[in-house]
Amino acid sequence: MIFQELVLENFGPYKGRQVFNLRPGKEQQTIILFGGMNGGGKTTLMDAIRLALYGHRAPCSTRGNLSYAEFLKQCINRQAQEAVVELVFQQTLNNEAQPTEFRIYRTWTEQTTHRDTLRILTNGEVSPDLAQKWDERIEDLLPLGISRLFLFDGEQVGELADQDTLPQSVTSAIRSLLGLELPDRLSADLDVLTSRKRKALATAQEQAHLEVIEQRLEAQEQERRTTKKKMAAIQQKLEQAEEKLRQAEERFLSEGGKIAGEQTQKETQLQQARNTADSHRAALRELAAGILPLALIQPLLKQAQTQAQQEVRGQQFEVARELLQERSQSLLKFIKSLDLETKQAKQIQTFLAKQDKAIAQNVEKAWLDADVDTLHHLTNTLEYALPHQLKMAEEQLEQLQFCQEEIETIERYLATAAAPEIYARLSHQVRQAQTEVVQLKADREHSQRLLDQADQVITRTKQELMSYGKLAIDRRNDEHTLGAIDKVQETLKVFKQKLKLRKLNQLETLVTECFLYLLHKSNLVHRVQIDTETFSLSLFDYEGQPVPKHRLSAGEKQLLAISLLWGLARASGRQLPVAIDTPLGRLDSSHRANLVDRYFPHASHQVLLLSTDTEISKAEVKRLRGNGAIAREYLLKHDSTKHQTQVKPGYFW
Repeated sequence: MIFQELVLENFGPYKGRQVFNLRPGKEQQTIILFGGMNGGGKTTLMDAIRLALYGHRAPCSTRGNLSYAEFLKQCINRQAQEAVVELVFQQTLNNEAQPTEFRIYRTWTEQTTHRDTLRILTNGEVSPDLAQKWDERIEDLLPLGISRLFLFDGEQVGELADQDTLPQSVTSAIRSLLGLELPDRLSADLDVLTSRKRKALATAQEQAHLEVIEQRLEAQEQERRTTKKKMAAIQQKLEQAEEKLRQAEERFLSEGGKIAGEQTQKETQLQQARNTADSHRAALRELAAGILPLALIQPLLKQAQTQAQQEVRGQQFEVARELLQERSQSLLKFIKSLDLETKQAKQIQTFLAKQDKAIAQNVEKAWLDADVDTLHHLTNTLEYALPHQLKMAEEQLEQLQFCQEEIETIERYLATAAAPEIYARLSHQVRQAQTEVVQLKADREHSQRLLDQADQVITRTKQELMSYGKLAIDRRNDEHTLGAIDKVQETLKVFKQKLKLRKLNQLETLVTECFLYLLHKSNLVHRVQIDTETFSLSLFDYEGQPVPKHRLSAGEKQLLAISLLWGLARASGRQLPVAIDTPLGRLDSSHRANLVDRYFPHASHQVLLLSTDTEISKAEVKRLRGNGAIAREYLLKHDSTKHQTQVKPGYFW
């Protein structure tokens, strides 16, 4: 399938007739790039494609709970009374050499009360019969269930990446895309054939009894369908309630509710910090009452130490002066007895006189009257006691500073706490949301139990029906057909399991290849495993150990979800276009580069990208142009004053 052209006339913000050529270019030019700011009409284009294809069944983003007629009226431009959507695409049908061109034409007015007017042209010729059966025909070309895997929103991919369990709509689409529903359909057809055989072979009484059992089975299946719908509604409400709870918790945190809730604990911590700070201040005061203040005059004390040392030495010289003089006189007499030259004797005598004079000067400079004990006490103070006191003071000051910082941090933290009335309101909202979530989970579990019970009852009824049918067939000697059906059903179960394993193994390989191709951390994940029942994804490293999904960043989770969609598209073998709204969501620069270079040009033979200027920025569009991947570019310029969008060729840059 290849989209050829999209025509919008007075649809949403598009006033007048706007024509988009969607044809891919030559060779690798697969991308049709649409640029527009938020609210500029990008999502409207996606809705137009869905609306053209599926009509009242289209999963349009802005429809919500509106009826189809009301939704159509809201899609008409404010300055018009009629809207038109046209979509042209080519599809190569079975056993056809040339592709068939389909033109879907939908129009409606403000007076529309039920549906739009639909016309289908095949190769330029009007096909009234095809228009009446279009819902069935489009299911053969592009089933609605799998369209969400090819026409998707990047934000929805982000939500898909955050969920541990895939939604029911996605798992159903996966089963349809991989062809896993075909064995189920064949099994159901065999059940219908079995029922017909029973009715044909049973007696009137047996047939009446069979009809009673079948009516009971139909009622049980209807009850099961009702329970399943109720469960789906509860699941939808639960998802809304969980989102409401998340928002309430975010408001609780952002508006200071968490801080207010911790106020008592924080005030206790604050008082403890203040008490600790007071104890450190008391310790500092006690140190200040000792010798610590002497640290302020350490240079003077060291000078006093030097003077005291000189004075003690002078005192020692004074005590030894007479002995030294006697020794000097004896030395001089001895020198004279040696008959030395007169000059040498005078030099020795002069030296001794200088020594005596120096001793006398040291004695004269004494002004501290220091003794040995004083010098010892001063030395001990300077070299041992005072450094120890300084170290203790520094430690106390450091601890005091740490306490002071902790006090300031707690005080700032408490300053942002919500007022009591705001805290009460926020707490009430959170509790109310929590209660709603708990109640809905309980309702869901109750519905699940009812659903399980219904399955068990239906199974027993089917067994009863099968047993009764077999008895009737025994009496009619015609067990062969139903026996063959039983064997086929058993074979079909084995085939279905093997088919699922083969398809999922193939899908696991493709998803792993795509994920590793897009992921720049090549050593993070070695293999992606897909659960055979829920289709949930599990990651394993090179050693075979599980890799928890919470280890992945938001961007890596989004790449994993995109890899799943890409792998599904490749595994299906269907040649379908891919349309992506908001393509680069939460991705960082390296992941963006991988997606731009490796995914967008190769996602399909035709890729529609709808982006803002911050998602596919100047650098990304330059890379795509440089790689020759872009076939056409459109810029959607929205005038907020006129509520209109103008379409111009080119991109933002």
